[in-house]
Amino acid sequence: MSIDSTAYQKRLRRRAMIDFLFHKIVLMACVIAIAALGVLLFDILRKGITWVDWHFLTSFPSMLPKDAGILSALAGTLWVTILTAIFAFPIGVATAIFLEEYAPKNRLVHIIDINIANLAGVPSIVYGILGLAIFVRAMTLGRSILAGALTMTLLVLPVMIIAAREAIKSVPNSLRLAFMAMGATKWQTIRHVVIPAALPSILTGLILMVSRAIGETAPLIMIGALAFVAFTPSSPMDGFTVLPIQIFSWVSRPQEDFTHLAAAAIIVLLVVLLSMNAVSVWLRNKYEKSTRF
Repeated sequence: MSIDSTAYQKRLRRRAMIDFLFHKIVLMACVIAIAALGVLLFDILRKGITWVDWHFLTSFPSMLPKDAGILSALAGTLWVTILTAIFAFPIGVATAIFLEEYAPKNRLVHIIDINIANLAGVPSIVYGILGLAIFVRAMTLGRSILAGALTMTLLVLPVMIIAAREAIKSVPNSLRLAFMAMGATKWQTIRHVVIPAALPSILTGLILMVSRAIGETAPLIMIGALAFVAFTPSSPMDGFTVLPIQIFSWVSRPQEDFTHLAAAAIIVLLVVLLSMNAVSVWLRNKYEKSTRF
């Protein structure tokens, strides 16, 4: 065996060892993360599952733990999340279409790209301050559901734009050229080829957006969402609270029963989140099957 062959075998063994160690490290990290999540879920289920009943779901908050429920917080969460999706989804997709299909590749667009990416990492409390200044005070919307939904729209819009842009970018350019070669305009190509092909991945962005919107608390506390609401909102201009704020309020109380109430509310919040994600996954799979080229 030559010297070069021996050195090659040593490098090969070293690479195999590094690959083995890396595999074990990421596997261990995955196991630790899943175990931690499992412990947290078990603790929440242990403390709160017996408190989840029809009375808990259909009652308003109360100073007495046995009478307290989450009806107003659940209604507020659905109001804010649905309105946020209605506002952010079309704006995010339209922005992504413009930036990917129409915007020139110049310095200004490059700066916009960088800023959108940076906005996705801005702390959520900053969006709360922005929402307080613009929607609550400048537009005089007050502590309403509409102000909360618009604030959450600012928060999740960068995530939606980035996901939609990646989805549009992944559509093969050959599809566009083939459709335009048949005489279609750019808009017809986008409408009949690009959007249907990108829709499953865009809906994945919708899942991420809803998941973030439903669990955020800081921006809504900043704009003054109420901690105690004894009515269900009937219009976007009504006051509101949401499940994360209700959970925060109960956890801060010293009585042990409120800890169980908070755990029960977390279970309901997880069910709502998983239900909305399931709908989004179903829509994504449906369009994925019907838009294969």
